[in-house]
Amino acid sequence: MEKIIAAGGLILNKKNELLMIFRRGKWDLPKGKLDDGESIPACALREVHEETGLKSFNIVHFLGITYHEYFNEYTRKDTLKETHWYKMQITEDEIPIPQTEEQIEKIEWVAKKNVAEKLTNSYKNIEEIISKLDH
Repeated sequence: MEKIIAAGGLILNKKNELLMIFRRGKWDLPKGKLDDGESIPACALREVHEETGLKSFNIVHFLGITYHEYFNEYTRKDTLKETHWYKMQITEDEIPIPQTEEQIEKIEWVAKKNVAEKLTNSYKNIEEIISKLDH
């Protein structure tokens, strides 16, 4: 089984709303694969910027790691994806722009009371990492 290291962010705005992306029919969080020679925190910042277009945000702290297995269509191998997650805070009001090359259809700032509704159409590991935001 091949292993991929990835990183992403749970970004909050000044109203404490969580940025969520809609990709491939599911609500998700911005994340992506680690580049050669890149640190994991740098990967998280780069991927969030690429997938959302946001420029003014920073890492608050490390939240945790999620794992999931899938069949990689490109390498034709079973793959374990290890994703490192960071809580992030936006520092300027910006309008996110979906990265269409990554099949991101829309991006929304979601109030805490509405996050559970989005999670009914998401992935188990996304629910798992979002639950760590309040700890």
